[in-house]
Amino acid sequence: MSLMLAIFALVFVTQLVSWIGQGALLELAYAFYLRVFHSSTDARLRQLKRDVLATKAELLKTSAQDQFAKWAKLRRSVDKGLADLEKLNSEVQATKAAFAVKFNTAVWLLTTGVQFLVGWWYRKTPVFYLPPGWFGPLEWWLSFPFAPAGSVSVGVWQMSCKRVIKIGERVVKDLAASSSSHSSSEPEVQEASSEKKVS
Repeated sequence: MSLMLAIFALVFVTQLVSWIGQGALLELAYAFYLRVFHSSTDARLRQLKRDVLATKAELLKTSAQDQFAKWAKLRRSVDKGLADLEKLNSEVQATKAAFAVKFNTAVWLLTTGVQFLVGWWYRKTPVFYLPPGWFGPLEWWLSFPFAPAGSVSVGVWQMSCKRVIKIGERVVKDLAASSSSHSSSEPEVQEASSEKKVS
């Protein structure tokens, strides 16, 4: 793959991560991590929640005055289940916090870190050459900081790609907003026309 396309793909992936949101990606990745590497803890947590809810439902059906012994036994079982659930939840939260640090570091390294690395590694390599004399004194700026004069540097190409992708994002959002407002106004137009027919 050419350097131009590789940098565009890298910038696009970085912007995609920011569009989706790092928090949403973290939740998806953690759910997958929990099911694959801590499946027993995940299963135990879900089973404990089901047991506590079932016992609590039975407790609510039991009369404290008429069946005190059964009610007290159920009450102790609910309290013990809630205590176990709280302990297990704190373990899961500690695991999630450790996972979040690793995940956020990995996402930063794979997006922003790789962009810095590519920018540094190819700092003297031109992404492509411009036709001579088309941009006059701007040719120096387009090759900034270390690319040969008359070419576009990696840093300038990264900024350009990011800008174009952001403009594309704005256009897509505007189109989506206009199409949703257009589709929501159609029923109102149909209702108004049906009211005219009735009258």
